[in-house]
Amino acid sequence: MTSPEDLKQLAPTGTLRGGIVTAPAASAFFAIRDGGGEVKGVTVDLIRGFAAALKLPLALQVYDNSGQVTDAVAKGDCDLAFMPRDAERAKRVDFGPAYYFIESTYLVPSGSIIKSIEEVNQPGRRIVAISNTTTARSARRTAPNASVEEVPSVDRMTEMARQGQGDAFALSHDSFAGLLPKLPGARVLPGSFQQTGISVAVPKGRPVALRIASELVEVAKTSGLVRRALDAAGFPEAVVAPSV
Repeated sequence: MTSPEDLKQLAPTGTLRGGIVTAPAASAFFAIRDGGGEVKGVTVDLIRGFAAALKLPLALQVYDNSGQVTDAVAKGDCDLAFMPRDAERAKRVDFGPAYYFIESTYLVPSGSIIKSIEEVNQPGRRIVAISNTTTARSARRTAPNASVEEVPSVDRMTEMARQGQGDAFALSHDSFAGLLPKLPGARVLPGSFQQTGISVAVPKGRPVALRIASELVEVAKTSGLVRRALDAAGFPEAVVAPSV
């Protein structure tokens, strides 16, 4: 049973401020806006489910990339969010369990001669990644001979890929599935240069909030909420992260 005092640590304003990240195409992580401007996606369904379980009003906060939502949680402006976990982020926010694991790779634009992830790591090659994200940091670490340009959103990355303004574009495999139809001739390279969990995060120094958030994720996995959210978003093949 979660007490009112416990809820104050998770949602000090009395409203659960839940952070989500949008992109032009849905993924197991990214939400999208429908024709009416409403946000929809896996993380939206999960956070709405959490607010309902806790009987708290919900304020969804929408961000253009996971770096922005990390900043908001770290500052305490956002109470709870999901984001790819890495060591750099763990210095700034506290992580609970993952609901899904992603593998990051590169998309190469139409006409590219690049055939493998290893071929990206060459002098003169230009990688485009989303600002302040675990994928961008991993691209710098695993492709030190190439240059990495960071852009603020998937929208901008998609436009650059369409115009051939870069040699390789870094995102997760499931994110590219929705973007490929928008990029004729583009290819997604096999394999991955990063594997990480999409995990729940809360501001540091709130151990009770972390406990509640972690319990909510585990219940969401065992109750089928995560499975239903993935299916509703169009990812029936996506594998729910194992319980911890």
